[in-house]
Amino acid sequence: MNLSIDILAASILIVDDQTANVQLLEQLLADAGYSQVSSTMNPEEVCALHRNKHYDLILLDLQMPVMDGFAVMEGLKTNTSDSYLPVIVLTAQPGHKLRALQSGAKDFISKPFDLLEVKTRIHNMLEVRLLYKKLANYNKELEETVAERTAELRESEARYRSLTELASDWYWEQDENGHFTKVSGPVLEMLGIQVEPLQGGSAPALPGGWNEAERETLRATIAERQPFLDYVFRRVGANGRLQTFQVSGEPMFDRASRFIGYRGIGVELTAKQ
Repeated sequence: MNLSIDILAASILIVDDQTANVQLLEQLLADAGYSQVSSTMNPEEVCALHRNKHYDLILLDLQMPVMDGFAVMEGLKTNTSDSYLPVIVLTAQPGHKLRALQSGAKDFISKPFDLLEVKTRIHNMLEVRLLYKKLANYNKELEETVAERTAELRESEARYRSLTELASDWYWEQDENGHFTKVSGPVLEMLGIQVEPLQGGSAPALPGGWNEAERETLRATIAERQPFLDYVFRRVGANGRLQTFQVSGEPMFDRASRFIGYRGIGVELTAKQ
């Protein structure tokens, strides 16, 4: 962003009911190198013009018939697409300056015009205005980038779960208390029991049951919030047949690095052996 070039290319609207004032300001701005200058002597047009053109600066006379500058500024505030009111008021009344600033004007220029003062105040105002727009655009781009990255992460998570479900007999998630919050796949039918926490609870009342030494090792790993890969444990099923399972899991943390549970995959090795 070349600020000097952008300032001279800024869009400026002159609003004054006196032809001489309009011509003087137009000539002054043209001589200074400003290329996007327009004007109106009808204050009732200003709000509609600004909605369409989104001016970087409005030079606004305060004392005009039918609709004065204060009324114009109130109307400009209804433009919800821009919270910044880019107005410099033109006034010959010193008592109006404070009221104009309180009404939302960013600066004022006294009449009769001091040409050096006019050029300086316009340049300074446009510099602030363009920097404000640059910051607003940056924030908008940042919000869009965050939204895109969030969508990509959610899509990636969905793909991960889909692939793990295809590559394993079941996918599981637990909360921070060890309770299953999601189980995908035929784990209930495969195990023939209600799913219980991996790191706690009693063994199911089935003949032979689980190998408690193996289960205790797995519970200890989860209690320490450590990942585990291809951990094998066994149990004796209701029909007396030895079943072998293999599980992998990893701890999950939120953005504040708070532990929120585990997720993982599992597969029965019995039929594959």
